[in-house]
Amino acid sequence: MSVPRPNPLLSDRDVDFQLYEALDTAGLCALPAFQEHSRDTFALLLDSTRRFAREVLAPTYRPMDAAPPVFEHGRVRVHPAMRSLYAGMVDLGLLTATRPPDVGGQQLPLTVHAVASAYLMAANLSAYGYLGLTLGAAHLLEVFGTPFLRDTFMARLYRGEWTGTMALTEPQAGSSLADVKTRATPAPDGSYRLQGSKIFISGGDQDFTDNVVHLTLARIEGAEGGTRGVSLFAVPAKRPEADSLVPNDVQVAGVIHKIGWRGLPSLVLNFGEANDCHGWLVGQPGRGLACMFQMMNEARIMVGLNGVSTAAVAYQESLAYARERPQGRPAGIRDTTRAQSPIIEHADVRRMLLRQKAIVEGGLALLLTTSTQADLATHAPDEATRKRAHLLLDLLTPIAKTFPAERGFEANALALQIHGGYGYSSEYLPEAWLRDQKLNSIHEGTTGIQGLDLLGRKAVAEGGAALQALDEEVRATTARAHAAGVEPAWSDALEDALQQATTLTLELGARGMAGEVDVMLRHSTDFLELFSVVAVAWRWLAQAAAAKEGLARTTSAEDAGFYEGKLAAAQYWFAVEVPRVPLLAHLCRTGEDSYARMRPDWF
Repeated sequence: MSVPRPNPLLSDRDVDFQLYEALDTAGLCALPAFQEHSRDTFALLLDSTRRFAREVLAPTYRPMDAAPPVFEHGRVRVHPAMRSLYAGMVDLGLLTATRPPDVGGQQLPLTVHAVASAYLMAANLSAYGYLGLTLGAAHLLEVFGTPFLRDTFMARLYRGEWTGTMALTEPQAGSSLADVKTRATPAPDGSYRLQGSKIFISGGDQDFTDNVVHLTLARIEGAEGGTRGVSLFAVPAKRPEADSLVPNDVQVAGVIHKIGWRGLPSLVLNFGEANDCHGWLVGQPGRGLACMFQMMNEARIMVGLNGVSTAAVAYQESLAYARERPQGRPAGIRDTTRAQSPIIEHADVRRMLLRQKAIVEGGLALLLTTSTQADLATHAPDEATRKRAHLLLDLLTPIAKTFPAERGFEANALALQIHGGYGYSSEYLPEAWLRDQKLNSIHEGTTGIQGLDLLGRKAVAEGGAALQALDEEVRATTARAHAAGVEPAWSDALEDALQQATTLTLELGARGMAGEVDVMLRHSTDFLELFSVVAVAWRWLAQAAAAKEGLARTTSAEDAGFYEGKLAAAQYWFAVEVPRVPLLAHLCRTGEDSYARMRPDWF
């Protein structure tokens, strides 16, 4: 059996380094939107969230994984701890932390909110899932909702009285939202009557708040086919009538039994079996996907944070285990009377730990950079800066969603490997985190869909304007690295890798414009992998520069060790990952067609 040991979830030292040394998060306070804040107010949120995550939320993870929600008498009953957990998370203020004061918010930067959320995700990602989904639903209603929707639904969501969901996927459509069939029929009172089914609706029912509001895609009767005919509706499980809530003909048809994320139910929902499901239009008719993409893009960043957090908590667990677990002796030592060494003394264990560190801390750096661009895209005082930040945000979002999920799964597997036979048992937690991590590569668009989005839309948008902005950012980072004394070969390797990626993008875009769309997109997943390697190399170079700057000013042996660890991880990324760029580019450029020409009956 495992020995209980406090897990820090994330490294506080690394978080502070990322926010205030590699990035200048405190500098965001110069923006008018954040001028009421400072590093001190950021610390208030982070400190309270860390305590709650470690002392309250983390101890509930194993019980909630062992006792998933149950479906009884048409309703879902979740773990009884969720009532107090949800209230506690609401009390932290995270539902409205980034929102303006007129909706009860503090208008904190998303960058700070992301870090605070990461602690909660690392502690118990299923419990946080209810909060994250509710925040996204409320924000969507804040932006696109009528005064009625804001007063009736948004306000209660932000206060934590109700929870929210995204109800997009249908059994016959999956990720193909153009094939949505749920119908919406106009009613005399200005609302609509919905009929249809949705599947994989996370948090679609629970018993710790009075109501759930589903942000639902449906097709208004008579609307055209495809995505242009899809509209968005707010559909509560219970609708307000007079001074009470009455059932709204939203039925739970079943619970999906998941291997991970077991504290957050995934449901099949039926709308309008009795033709009495009331929904209210959000935004304009036929513009449902345009509205929904706000919530979906926010959710993609949230999934990326889930990936980083799930890899981080497992990394911290395996690091502590490697320091404590005695086994074997140094090479060449055959004296069995000599005490065994902790396994961290073995080179291959350090290899696995360093790879986890490179993935986790590189992934967190990527997510915080993406969040910073989101802050600038919304709150920068001039339009040119907002537009440039929006281009970078769009470019980075599919990478920030996918890299932590795909490489995070690898990091979680390494954490299990370090635990050896103990890792492959339910007495230790790495196997549970490994199960959780896999869903992140599926949530909010699979890896394949993110690759198509990056290559087919984001990288070629506006003639490659986002790539030009990224090139400017990389050059600023290499200049900082040169000034700090970072190994020059790393900057050269990054600039060369980005140049290869940019050239490849232009070539593939030209092939698409020439009608060879299939060839252009054939290796879009490899294209996404290539850009992930480059983007994370960029963030590791920034961390290396900050580490060199830190070494130049520190007199603390502990700080010096921290900075040297950063430099070792950066060295690892440039030595092991960046050299993969030419191979990935070759696959994309040549359109290697083994699986494209593979016929279904050949398998």
